Amino acid sequence: MSSSLHLVNRSGLPARALSFSAFRAGLRSAFWACAPLCLVCLTCFLWFPQGAAARTQDSPVKAQQSPFSTTPASAAQATASSASAKEAAEPGEPLTPDPALAPAREFLQQAKPSEAEAATRSFLQAHADSAEAHFLLGFILFREIGEKWREAGKAQEGTLPYSDGTAIGSLAEFRDAKARESLAEFTAGARYHAASAFDLKIVALDYLLLKHNMDADLWLTRSVQLNPRDAQAWYYLGRTKYSEGQFPQAIEAFERCLKLEPRNIQAENNVGLSYEALGKRDEAIRAFENAIAWETETAASDPEPFFELAHLYMEENHPEKAVPYLSQSVAISPKLCKAHEALGKAYSLLHRLPEAQAELEKAVALEPATPSLHYLLGQVYRQEGMASKAQAEFDRYDALQQAQSEPVSRPKS
Repeated sequence: MSSSLHLVNRSGLPARALSFSAFRAGLRSAFWACAPLCLVCLTCFLWFPQGAAARTQDSPVKAQQSPFSTTPASAAQATASSASAKEAAEPGEPLTPDPALAPAREFLQQAKPSEAEAATRSFLQAHADSAEAHFLLGFILFREIGEKWREAGKAQEGTLPYSDGTAIGSLAEFRDAKARESLAEFTAGARYHAASAFDLKIVALDYLLLKHNMDADLWLTRSVQLNPRDAQAWYYLGRTKYSEGQFPQAIEAFERCLKLEPRNIQAENNVGLSYEALGKRDEAIRAFENAIAWETETAASDPEPFFELAHLYMEENHPEKAVPYLSQSVAISPKLCKAHEALGKAYSLLHRLPEAQAELEKAVALEPATPSLHYLLGQVYRQEGMASKAQAEFDRYDALQQAQSEPVSRPKS
């Protein structure tokens, strides 16, 4: 099971001038409160055929009355009593798999969560006190979110981030409703039996989707206490710590993941991001270089380490060092708009205007509704003496800004 997950979703560039510090700040948009889940990675887990078997192998947590409340204050309430927290962490007896749930588990193994849900609900009609069935249904509902986004991604020939605020309308409503339903099932099951480390991990991921980071932190911490060999749980705990600004704790969690999964490229990349957040440039560069070296050795295809190392060089005003890494990032993911945007920016700083034009045109083609891309391209056109093309891009920028109810005044050049 992969624990890969990109840590930060860098959206467009809100700063309009070509200063890199403003550009970088715009790309550092927050996940939930600080950094978003990436569909490419988490979807694999959301619909990967597993769950019931993993749950029965975990040490369970002692049952509590309604432990998985969906109210944002639930984590604070759960940690208010140290005695209660200690009791909750004590292991109990594992569940014995019920043969009557075999059809539902089989549907889950076949990546058919809708059929698995129907079979489990049918079982619960006659066995409402089955903790195993409630826990299984909670996981199935969680998996259905990934299936929904996988289908939507195919329709759009791409991927959809589903927790960074860009998912709106029916997709976002589906995600949030399923996450709450999932939590309700885990709560119901916990009335009859302890929740396992695996179940607590799913509870935490539900909370991440609902942007309740404090609760996610609590249940991921409980999960790794019960099963410290779950590399994925350590990975998500690291991401959650990062989102809360607890960067040393994030590094510790990612390093625990790396001990269990050596040369995990995404974990090492996130170590680099955490060191960067602490202002430890040398350690950050070393981590990004490690991730790049591992990727080269394993023929992996992840653009993020290249992209992040390039950003550090750009921050130091060394676009010439950034260009090779950004070029590699684009080669790995030709549809990654942010990489084309950053490469266009690097070329513009090096006064390689035709190349900057080409990269920014690709970025605009990938995300035509992003205002800042039009303004950046307009600036390059203007420097090349293409006045009419520059004006067209500036006009498009103004129109998009107005449509998005943002200030229409143009940035200073």
